[in-house]
Amino acid sequence: MAEFIVMPKMGLTMTKGMLTNWKKKEGDLVNKGDILFEVETDKITNKVEAKTSGILRKILVDKETVDVFVPVGIIGRADEDISELLEQASRELKTDKPQKEEGPKETRELSPAVQAGDRVKISPRAKKIAKDLKVDYNLVQGTGPGGAITEEDIRKFAEGTKAKVSPTAAIVAEQLGVDIFNIEKDTRIMKADVIKYKLNESLAKYANPQEYRQPMTNMRKIIAKRMLHSVQTSPSVSFNIKVDTTGMKELRDELKDTFKVSYTDILVKIVSEVLLEFPLLNSTLDGDEIITRNYVNMGVAVALPAGLLVPVVKFTNIKGLKEISNEIKDLSERAKTNDLLPDELTGGTFTISNLGMYGIESFTPIINQPEVAILGVNAIHKEPVVVNDEVVIKPMMNLSLTADHRVVDGAVAAEFLAKLKKYIENPCLLLL
Repeated sequence: MAEFIVMPKMGLTMTKGMLTNWKKKEGDLVNKGDILFEVETDKITNKVEAKTSGILRKILVDKETVDVFVPVGIIGRADEDISELLEQASRELKTDKPQKEEGPKETRELSPAVQAGDRVKISPRAKKIAKDLKVDYNLVQGTGPGGAITEEDIRKFAEGTKAKVSPTAAIVAEQLGVDIFNIEKDTRIMKADVIKYKLNESLAKYANPQEYRQPMTNMRKIIAKRMLHSVQTSPSVSFNIKVDTTGMKELRDELKDTFKVSYTDILVKIVSEVLLEFPLLNSTLDGDEIITRNYVNMGVAVALPAGLLVPVVKFTNIKGLKEISNEIKDLSERAKTNDLLPDELTGGTFTISNLGMYGIESFTPIINQPEVAILGVNAIHKEPVVVNDEVVIKPMMNLSLTADHRVVDGAVAAEFLAKLKKYIENPCLLLL
C-alpha cells in the first residue's frame, strides 16, 4: 500500500529540516534500509533510511525546509493509484509554506531620451553632429518634442564637456583611446586623470579580476543567524587573564602512561568545577528571570571546513577527567564525519572555544545563545615571569572570557577568572 515518506524528527529539539539531496529518483526501486535523502538541521547533515521497500513514486519536496512529519515523498507499488495521497500532500505542503505577500510591482522610469521601445529619438542631422563632435547622444537630455534630441542639445552638451576637459587631456585621451565620458570627476578632467584611467584600465585587463558567487549552505546560514542574534541580544564585555600552565602540563605528563588527555579536556573539568561556585556564569536569562543550575553542560567548539559546531558534553561537573576526555574525542570525531545527533548540539550551559592550536594569543569569542558566557582559550607560549624576585621561563596562556553584562557584572567575571586561574595553576585542588 502506498504511503508517505515524511520529514523525520531526529532528536527532541528538532522542529524543521532542510531536505538537501535525494539519493533515489522517481521510479527507483527502494529497499528497506536504503539511504533515501539527506537532511540538514542545526548545522549537521543526517542520512535518512527507507523504513519500507517499494518504488519511489513521487518526490514532493526537494531542497526545501519543512516541518517534521510533513510529507516529502510517496513510496508504494508501481501500479498503485496515488492520486489521493497527492491531493493530501498538496494541502499539507500548501499549509506548511508561508504565503508570500505581493508587493507593489517595480516600475522603471525611462530616461527622457529613451522612447518608443527604448529607441533614442534623434534626428539624422543631430546624430551626424554628435558623431562629428564625438558626443555619445545616449547621454544627452532631449529638449525637443516628446524628449527628442535636437542639434542644439548636442552642441550644448559638447560645449559643457569641453569646459570639463582640458585641451591637453582631450588630445591625450584621443591618442590613448580613452573615452573621456568614462572618467568620473566633479572638477575639470586633466591630462593626469586620463593617464591614470588608462593605467588602471591596463592593470584591470592584466589582472583579469573575477568574482564568484555561491549560495550559503544551510549550516553557514544558521551560523550567521545565530552570531547576529547573539551580538544583537547580549551587551557583552570581554575579560582577559594570563595563567601559568605548568601545573596542567605536569598533570598531562603524569597521566600519559594511563591515558592521554588534552589541555581542553583538563580545562573542561576545571571550568565545570569553578562554574558551580559562580552560577551566574552558567545561567540563562529568560525574560526578567535568571535561570541558574546545579549542573554544567559544556559546549566544546569544533572547527570544520564548512563552519563551526559546538557539541555538548552533558553533566561535566560529575564526570571524571577520563570520561570527559573520551566523550570529547568521540563527539569531535563524529562532528567531522557528520554523524552527530541534533540533541548532541543542544542543551549547553557554557562554551569553551580553543584557538590555541592556531597560535592565537587573544580573541573575543561570541556568546553561544542562550548562554551568558563563553571562554576563549589561546596559545601557550614560554615567557619570562618574575617568581620570588627571580626571572624564570614559564608556559603562559591567555584566557578570554566574554560575558553578558545583563547578568554578569565585571566584578563577578573577574572573580570567576581569578578562581579559574588558581585551579589551572594548581590542578591538585580538584581532588579536594
